[in-house]
Order: sequence, then structure tokens, then C-alpha cells
Amino acid sequence: MDGRIEQAKRGDRDALESLVREHYARVFSFCARRLGDDLAQDAAQETFVTMQRSLKRFEAKSSFETWLLGIAHNQCRNLARKKRSAPLPLEPWIEGSYVAAEDSAIDREALRCAMQKLSEEHREVVLLHEVEGLRYAEIAEILSVPEGTVKSRLFHAFSHLRRHLCDS
Repeated sequence: MDGRIEQAKRGDRDALESLVREHYARVFSFCARRLGDDLAQDAAQETFVTMQRSLKRFEAKSSFETWLLGIAHNQCRNLARKKRSAPLPLEPWIEGSYVAAEDSAIDREALRCAMQKLSEEHREVVLLHEVEGLRYAEIAEILSVPEGTVKSRLFHAFSHLRRHLCDS
């Protein structure tokens, strides 16, 4: 385990600040892809407040980043519920580097429409796996579900996407 984590658990402010600096950009991007830039700042800040309060309970059963993204995931869901906004806006990653620049606007629109037809659970695993680049075990940890559930959700999500994209 990173020595800074142990130091931060013991109350070392410098170690805590170092962890925040190292992980802030990743957490902010993670939140922005779920909530948009407007709410991402709030979600990221709440993630680190919760991290500080919960750090003593971190047992290193998963990586620190996976544990932190689990907190961010919960903060995004809570904030989306409070703001009654769509929990997973698709434009930030469809318009970004995820879809190649040479792809046509029609293809991006078809993908956006197909993604919107997915359930929140299926859309979430696609984003965590394909956009965030997380492994099945990390996704399972973040979502607090078995790894087999993650695989099943991905399978069904991709089947659904293929069906809708081929029909377009």
C-alpha cells in the first residue's frame, strides 16, 4: 500500500493533500462524464470530503483508485438524484475522443440514441468499461455487484447496442 495512504490515515495533512492532488483530475473527469462539467466540481469535492472521512476504513482490498472511484460513483448518483438531472449525460464522451473525429455526425447521433435506450445499469457498465477503461473486477467493486453481474450487463448492453445500431 502507498505509504501516503497510511500517513493520511494517521492524520498527516501533507499526505492527504498529496493524494488529492494525484487523483483529482481522474475523479473530476469521471464525474464530468456522468454529470457534465457544471456539477462535476461539486461531486469531485464531495468525493474527497468523503474520502477523508472514510480513509481509516480503507483496507486495500482493491486499489486506492478503484475505492476512490466507487465513492465518486456514489456521489454522482446522489447529486444527480438531488438535482433531478439525467445521471449519465452522453455528449461529453460521444463528442470527445471516444468517437473518432472522422466519424460522421449521423454515427454519433445513432450511438447517442442507442445508448439512451439502455437501462441505467447497462449504460453505466458500458461507460465504466469502454470509456473509463476499468476491468471487470474494478467495475464490480465500484458498483458493489459480483463480477459475473458486470459481465452479464456488458453482454446484454452490447447485444442491445448492436441491435439498435444495426437497425439504424
